[in-house]
Amino acid sequence: MSPAVLLRCLMLSGLMMAASAIPAPGDARAALPADVDGQALPSLAPMLEQVTPAVVNIHSKAVVRVRSPLADDPFFRHLFGLPNVPQERIKQALGSGVIVDAARGLILTNNHVIAGADDIQVSLADGRTLTAELVGTDEDTDVGVIRVDAKDLVAVPVADSDALRVGDFVVAVGNPFGLGQTVTSGIVSALGRHGLPGLGYQNFIQTDASINPGNSGGALVNLRGELIGINTAIFNPGGSAAGNIGIGFAIPSDLALGVMRQLLENGEVQRGTLGIEAQDITRELRSALGLSDSRGVIVTRVRPESPAQAAGLRAGDVITAIDDKPIQRHQELVNLEGLLPVGKPVTLSLQREGKPLKLKATLSPRVTELEGARLDARLSGARFGALAESLRRQGVVGVLVLEVEPGSRAANSGLRAGDLITAVNRRDIGDLAALERSVSTRPEQLLLTLVRGRRSYFAVME
Repeated sequence: MSPAVLLRCLMLSGLMMAASAIPAPGDARAALPADVDGQALPSLAPMLEQVTPAVVNIHSKAVVRVRSPLADDPFFRHLFGLPNVPQERIKQALGSGVIVDAARGLILTNNHVIAGADDIQVSLADGRTLTAELVGTDEDTDVGVIRVDAKDLVAVPVADSDALRVGDFVVAVGNPFGLGQTVTSGIVSALGRHGLPGLGYQNFIQTDASINPGNSGGALVNLRGELIGINTAIFNPGGSAAGNIGIGFAIPSDLALGVMRQLLENGEVQRGTLGIEAQDITRELRSALGLSDSRGVIVTRVRPESPAQAAGLRAGDVITAIDDKPIQRHQELVNLEGLLPVGKPVTLSLQREGKPLKLKATLSPRVTELEGARLDARLSGARFGALAESLRRQGVVGVLVLEVEPGSRAANSGLRAGDLITAVNRRDIGDLAALERSVSTRPEQLLLTLVRGRRSYFAVME
């Protein structure tokens, strides 16, 4: 039998089967059969009936102050009639969220859906629209938490995302393009994805379930209707015009819930550090140090009184894994440090002088802010902060000036909030630790290189 004849036979048999299922006039039953040859038709509908009430649509608004750069010049201000004060405009964002605690009204979503919002409106599946309260956000994992005060909420149960396997079936629920609640399905394509440009600490679930703008913050669930991830990003080199190409990413539920607990308990996320500096193993380093291969990262410095020093780590050690998670590059080490909980012991697998070794270390809280007066009297009145990991992944290095007290020594020397310090006495600095080291010797002159807006400046601290 030819393929064409076979196809026609299949079509006819399908039509006959469908015709046999058509109800008689006056029969109110659905036209589709409940089973075929005694076998029930598979459907995700029963599971989704339990999940979709827990997935919400989020509409946030933020007032943004915009000032034309020409407004600083009196000539252009007069010529074009520009206002001398910043203008305000409304920035809006659409996204999704997942109710994870019905009793407390807690909703998980993405930081980029609600960051900086002045007004957050949540639309429930039953038609209610509620005003939400911001609990907190974490830019580096793109997790946000909001709270609503309402009765009869439905929460989705949460699964252990560490138990996921590549090939598991998954379903994404969200609000793509503001169309309303939409369901797509696929499989887990990969686990532990990291190294994506422009994002912070990464341990993504990759899926081919269709994820589009507006799905951000929505639910990724397994076939039992349990939350395994928060949809957060799509990969599309061709831009949004190219459409979905089957590569989407979700934050594992274990990671998202861990961030939520810290935001509820501390108001912020505390990250850990081993207290080391390390670098990738190049071909030249491998040859010079007599290393057997290029796997791992080499420790270049162990900070005094750090967890690494307490564990017995030395400069020259090669770290190949933490808690059996392989490390190939320095960025992977940074990523793992940022995701591991503070105060929990971890196992370091390393090579020392060609021999394998395992050490136990407990991460200490990472310093994210420093007061200028603690560093040097000439920096009194200024407060410095670490850059967000998402900025560092874009190649931005340095230390951010968070605040400058009016009339202080730092202010009188020209330092402003928002400045980025990239060098001290013409030596580049990459982070707070480097700033601390550069002023620890109390140099006679303190010359800072600053980036302000799109221009660079020198500031002599008096």
